[in-house]
Amino acid sequence: MNDLIGNTVEFVKEFLKDNYSGHDYYHTLRVYKIATKIAEKENADIELTSLIALLHEIDDFKVVGKDSILLKNTKLFLNNNNINQEKINLICDEITKISFKGSGISIPKTLEGKIVQDADRIDAMGAMGIARTFAYGGTIGRTIYSPEIKIRDFVSEKDYHNNSGTSIGHFYEKLLKILDLINTEEAKKIAIHRHNFLLQYLDEFFEEWDGKK
Repeated sequence: MNDLIGNTVEFVKEFLKDNYSGHDYYHTLRVYKIATKIAEKENADIELTSLIALLHEIDDFKVVGKDSILLKNTKLFLNNNNINQEKINLICDEITKISFKGSGISIPKTLEGKIVQDADRIDAMGAMGIARTFAYGGTIGRTIYSPEIKIRDFVSEKDYHNNSGTSIGHFYEKLLKILDLINTEEAKKIAIHRHNFLLQYLDEFFEEWDGKK
């Protein structure tokens, strides 16, 4: 880990220290680890991948609210670390394309950005994805499950963010869609296992919900 990446890790740890929504420092660190592992297999630029991964939550809507579009925290950090403007613009542009945003159709331009998007989505799957779904659901007052609340498909980012559905509904609205949206072959190997775990969990959940187990 070079000095720039080490500084970025420390910055993110401090910035997200009070976040408990599942979009926290440890989520960021997992995305960084998954992304760099994929980047090595895909022959991508490790430093660029690392910076996009480590900074992808700093200006996220779920962290900073309506100011997210400005990416002011990301830009300030990169400027303070003497990153040239062309690279700052590239990193910021890729970060804006990482998030699912309801439809999952936003795709980064670079291989490095696509890898980080894959890593971010992988962390929304499997056991970790389940834990994060319920953690985030709790922070916004979302009920675990109700058969009266219908599963939805979203046509806009605003519609997605305004959704008042259930945490179990979120599996169908996002998590189970992720496998088909993965960009890289290396990421797909990880995603398949986590996707299958989501399906197993839902089978168990509904068995218990119906009082069969």
